[in-house]
Amino acid sequence: MKEKKPVIKLADLKKEDVPMDLRYETYFDFKAHPFEHQKLFEDTNSVPRAIYAINGYIVKWLADTIAKKRSSAKSYKNEVPHNPNAVKQGNFEVLLEEGAVFAPAAVIGSSKTSNVIYLCKGAKVIGSCIYLDKGSIHLGENVMIEPSAGLKAPAIIGARTEIRQGAYLRGDIIVGTDGALRGEIKNTVLMDYANFPHLSYHGDSVCGYHTHFAGGMGTANLSIYGGIVPNDKRKNMTITCDGKVYDIGGTKMGACVGDFCQCGGNGRTDPGT
Repeated sequence: MKEKKPVIKLADLKKEDVPMDLRYETYFDFKAHPFEHQKLFEDTNSVPRAIYAINGYIVKWLADTIAKKRSSAKSYKNEVPHNPNAVKQGNFEVLLEEGAVFAPAAVIGSSKTSNVIYLCKGAKVIGSCIYLDKGSIHLGENVMIEPSAGLKAPAIIGARTEIRQGAYLRGDIIVGTDGALRGEIKNTVLMDYANFPHLSYHGDSVCGYHTHFAGGMGTANLSIYGGIVPNDKRKNMTITCDGKVYDIGGTKMGACVGDFCQCGGNGRTDPGT
């Protein structure tokens, strides 16, 4: 009978003890392509651990950034300034810089607190559904959120990015500058010029500079039988690297897609790729 290899908890390791295939430096060149949110990776020991730190990073960044910039924007509480007929529910605050347009079809706020959507200069939200019940959202300059898109907090969307019709962004999302998105995305980082303009799925993943998935391509983030196991009984995902087995500290991971990677249409990456 084959002896089982011991499982090493990735979260317990010092960075220098993590194999290179699990470190961000193998996939992303921040010297050649600086990323505003690269601290998320620099403060964690590996790509899988960075994926599980996305929420905490976003929440802190949003709180710090919105507090710092608040005086540069006009505030509207529980109002949709450019679409008085929008569906409104719960408490929320809209902060608009010069030239920003906020005209969604619906805004879902919170019953307990007043979360914020902050639009930088020239950003536009037109005919989409905005969910602020679980956090805040920051849209960079000249971001466009097109009609029928759904955007859930918390989220950071970089300047000049297009969120196209039919996109469903489910929260815990960091998007860099100059991107184009149309698929379903959750708990994922997409760096500058990441181009995912067609229907696809990205969950618990990181995609580097100038990455691109063609239509129908996506990431699988749970084993083929994982979906039939109740959430509280799922085992953490393990990754084998250099002959050793590592527990990533959670049940899901999609893919780590390095700078300039291009993936053809109608395919899937395996979980933990």
